[in-house]
Amino acid sequence: MARYLGPSCRVCRRLGTKLFLKGDKCTSDKCVLNKRKFPPGQRPKRMSKLTPYALQLKEKQKLKKMYGMLEKQFHLFFELANRKKGVTGHNLLILLETRLDNVVYRLSMASSRNQARQLVLHGHVLVNGKKVTVPSYRVRPEEIISVTTKSQKMKSIIDCLGAGESNIPVWLQLDVDKFEGRVDHYPAREEIDVPINEQTIVELYSK
Repeated sequence: MARYLGPSCRVCRRLGTKLFLKGDKCTSDKCVLNKRKFPPGQRPKRMSKLTPYALQLKEKQKLKKMYGMLEKQFHLFFELANRKKGVTGHNLLILLETRLDNVVYRLSMASSRNQARQLVLHGHVLVNGKKVTVPSYRVRPEEIISVTTKSQKMKSIIDCLGAGESNIPVWLQLDVDKFEGRVDHYPAREEIDVPINEQTIVELYSK
């Protein structure tokens, strides 16, 4: 599976936004953006104003990097969102939020989406009691996401569940004692906490 393997903090600096790619480091004083709020590379003497196209492209890049996707896969998600009824931008966010790796991350079973992806790929995650190793699997309402019995002894999972129990989105439910969570419903736009203007992405792909 192709994915970006470069420095995560450099991506956040380039896009000027915390994308929470490094887990707890992003919320601590060690976050690079707290010290270096300028893009990487040689600093220009004067910052030029971004064109509308550049702003649209930047929003798309932010969303892609946040969910750990490359252009081809992201474009397929957009086309699927565009075919669905309703608002395309909201449909896109729902498709991204209900990816299995993201749901594992939102349930605080992992400190970052990258770590959640590894848990899924290595067979630590069950959906309705069956092992699923596809990070892009789309979780549906009423489905149960749990950790395998053997993996419940992993310190990284235990620590994440203990630290993030209070940060679970309203469209998810978590039972820490059982190491499992459930999708209550598809999230409304106000229930998706991402610093993205999805309408600009729709405008970009509509050209």
